[in-house]
Amino acid sequence: MLSRFVRPSLFAQTLNLKRPLTLAKQTRSLATVDGNTPRVPPNPPRTRATPVSHDRATFTIRDGPVFNGKSFGAKSNISGEAVFTTSLVGYPESLTDPSYRGQILVFTQPLIGNYGIPSDTRDEHGLLRYFESPNLQAAGVVVADVAEQYSHWTAVKSLGEWCAEEGVPAVSGVDTRAIVTYLREQGSSLARITIGEEYDADQDEAFVDPEQINLVRKVSTKAPFHVSSASGSSHVAVIDCGVKENILRSLVGRGASVTCFPYDYPIHKVAHHFDGVFISNGPGDPTHCQDTVYHLQRLMETSQIPIMGICLGHQLLALASGARTIKLKYGNRAHNIPALDLTTGRCHITSQNHGYAVDTSTLPADWKEYFVNLNDSSNEGIIHKSRPIFGTQFHPEARGGPLDSSYLFDTYLESVGRYKRNQAVLRPMREERPSPLLVDLLAKERVGVVPTTGMENLLRMGNAGEEAARAA
Repeated sequence: MLSRFVRPSLFAQTLNLKRPLTLAKQTRSLATVDGNTPRVPPNPPRTRATPVSHDRATFTIRDGPVFNGKSFGAKSNISGEAVFTTSLVGYPESLTDPSYRGQILVFTQPLIGNYGIPSDTRDEHGLLRYFESPNLQAAGVVVADVAEQYSHWTAVKSLGEWCAEEGVPAVSGVDTRAIVTYLREQGSSLARITIGEEYDADQDEAFVDPEQINLVRKVSTKAPFHVSSASGSSHVAVIDCGVKENILRSLVGRGASVTCFPYDYPIHKVAHHFDGVFISNGPGDPTHCQDTVYHLQRLMETSQIPIMGICLGHQLLALASGARTIKLKYGNRAHNIPALDLTTGRCHITSQNHGYAVDTSTLPADWKEYFVNLNDSSNEGIIHKSRPIFGTQFHPEARGGPLDSSYLFDTYLESVGRYKRNQAVLRPMREERPSPLLVDLLAKERVGVVPTTGMENLLRMGNAGEEAARAA
């Protein structure tokens, strides 16, 4: 079974076949799911990419206004899609959310950074306790006022120190009310952050549109990894389009071990080894993920396995069903958006972060709308009429809250349990728990995911400097 999950080259790398094995160190005969080595991924100490910059900073919207402020992050010039969030708290979780890859995040909350940045400690599952991914994901940060002095018992550094460490530029002292007013009227727009330089209108041609890039490829794991649960026997396959740590925690904490696959992995070929399939959140335009859509189509054609999708995963599920997605004018990014459950009539306050939505008028006859946004009437969920398949546009796992809709994980895992029991009757020789060999051999953390745009720019500049030094 294991050969279906990983390529032979990965086996060779994992087992280190080019060197003799030491039996005492390499034996796997006693490996078990409950007693396997705790999930403690390598965590090398980080060195600050640049000192915190306090230079002049310019935030420029293409074909729009220019805002002058002060830098408090990395000395790095970037461009991306300018979007805004009205969330009052949870900036460490928001900025590490892979769904923000390629975007410049504007906070409407006037003061940001007052409780600092916590450490990258891990919980009992080996998942990051305070972050949604190992790195800062947004391309840039814009705030009205930054708190350089912070106070919180979990804090170990300031927001500015963290941005500099991660190579992400940040701007304060600008009128975020005027920025948000412009973005609401004109829609999400391309923008630039320039540190220590005067604005040059001729540079408008240099704006980079992240929507033209397959951002999911950048944030998805490049090889499968596994997170074990000691409290249950279910095994869920997660399609990692940029999965948040708290999605994994929400599954593992409810008794489901998870194996995460790259976004374009042919999941339909291995789904019979699992009790459920889950499609994660992620950044960018869902139509870039055509391989994922095809594999989901094949999965729904060949299997009755329960499926749940969140955010981008919800959109990919809709595309696989035959529906279409649309680009919203400025999207929904907040922690207080009301969503109506059309099956019960109950309203939930939800956390959201998306710029695309499902066009429910294109849903096939065997699907129906599940949730609707009470602010703008956009779609917030779809559900299959006869099969255990559904998706939500909002985030029921929201680490910064609210948790009104977290019960949806229970709903999903109840269907996973029913499927598992049915399979035990139909296929009595099917493995009851994840293979101990699979658990031991697979990585315990995302594999090969590169840092965000700001860090990439710094790495390129560093490499160019080294090459110039060698040439000299």
